[in-house]
Amino acid sequence: QLAESGGGLVQPGGSLTLTCETSGFTLAYYAIGWFRQAPGKEREGISCVSPGGGATRYADAVKGRFTATKHNGGNYAYLQMNSLRTEDTGIYYCAAVSTARLRGLATSLDVRLYDYWGQGTQVTVSS
Repeated sequence: QLAESGGGLVQPGGSLTLTCETSGFTLAYYAIGWFRQAPGKEREGISCVSPGGGATRYADAVKGRFTATKHNGGNYAYLQMNSLRTEDTGIYYCAAVSTARLRGLATSLDVRLYDYWGQGTQVTVSS
């Protein structure tokens, strides 16, 4: 299971940190991806951190502003979001994909690969 927390309302230029709490599987064997879905749009991958935590991947829209990390010992993953923009508004999900499904990749933003999903947390960026 995965559960996100930390969403909320923030002004443009502000920051938020999302937390993904995991249970029921060994986090060290899974990459954690972060996805978001804006109203009327498809779910998009925005970041991923590798099973070991040493590699990350970001979508161009968030590169340089968002930082994804994971704490395998504590079963948590995080998404630090800085310099937030109105276009960052949406429901944010964390998801897990096993090393087997990654097929040699360290990270992936492909929503179709992910095995487990959280329920999502709303992030609203507005003045």
